[in-house]
Amino acid sequence: MLKKISDLHDMARGHSKRRLVLAAAHDAHAMAAVMHAYQNGLIDGVLIGDEVKIREIAENQRFDLSVFTVINEPDNARAAAGAVKMIRAGEADILMKGNLATAVLLKAVLNKEEGLRTGEQISHLSLFELSAYHKLLGLTDAGMNIAPNLDEKVSIIRNAVGYFNKLGIDKPKVAMLSAVETVNPAMKSSMEASIIAKMGDRGQIKNCTIDGPLAFDNAISSKSASLKCIESSVAGDADILVADDIDAGNSLYKAFIYFAQAKCAAVILGAAAPIVLTSRADTDETKLNSIALAAAVN
Repeated sequence: MLKKISDLHDMARGHSKRRLVLAAAHDAHAMAAVMHAYQNGLIDGVLIGDEVKIREIAENQRFDLSVFTVINEPDNARAAAGAVKMIRAGEADILMKGNLATAVLLKAVLNKEEGLRTGEQISHLSLFELSAYHKLLGLTDAGMNIAPNLDEKVSIIRNAVGYFNKLGIDKPKVAMLSAVETVNPAMKSSMEASIIAKMGDRGQIKNCTIDGPLAFDNAISSKSASLKCIESSVAGDADILVADDIDAGNSLYKAFIYFAQAKCAAVILGAAAPIVLTSRADTDETKLNSIALAAAVN
C-alpha cells in the first residue's frame, strides 16, 4: 500500500534511474523541475530545445548543465518529435513538456507512424496524499478528456489500473463516481458506472475491483457507506476515483489541493511512456512529485 507521496520517491531511487527527455527545454520552470529531480536522485536528463536559451537559463539559475545531455533544436515541433523519437528508440523512458503548447507535444505523441500510440485513450492520472485518507488516492481524469463516452472511460480505467499495477498494487479498488449510489436512468454517470462495474465483475476489465455508482462520500468513507447500507469492498477504501467528466474531475482535483492542502503527483498515460505535463500554476513540489511518479515504475 502506498501511503505517502514520498513512497514514490523511494521507489524511483530503488531501481536503475529512468531517463527523462524534456521537449522544448528552454523553459526556466521545467528546467528547474528536471534539475531538482536529478539532484534528488530520481532521473537522468536530456534537454532538447533552443540551446542558446537553455544555456542562458542555466547561467541565470546557476544550473550545472554538464550533468545533462543537451540537444539543440530551436523549433518546438521538431523538438517534440525528437523527444518522442528518443522514447521510441529506447533512449529515454519519460517524456516531459517544456516551453511548447500541449497540442504540439500531443501531435508528436499521437503521430500514427512515428508517435507513441498504444491503442488506449490518452488520459490524466493524479495521486494525492490527504491527511484525512489512509493511503494515496488516485483520480482520473481531471485534465485530458472532456466528456469521455463509455468506451473511453473503460480505456481511462485500464490506463490507471495498469499504472497502479506497475506501482505494486496488484488489484486496485476503482470507484465510479456519481452524485448517487443507486442506478438512476436519468443520470448518465450512474448508468455508465453500473455498466462498467458489471464489466469488471465479468472480467472485461482486469486486475482491479470496480464498483459504482458511488457518491464521493461512499467511495472514501466506510462510515458513510455503512450508514447507507452499502455492501462493497470498494466503498470507503477506494484506490482510484473515476470522474464522469473533466468538470467533476478537475473540481475535485483542485479542491484536494486548495482546500485539503493535498500533496499531489500527476502523469499522462495511454502512450508508450509516461508523460509529465505540469502547469505553471503547479508548485515546485508538485512538479518534482510528478517526475517521481513517472520514474517510480520499471
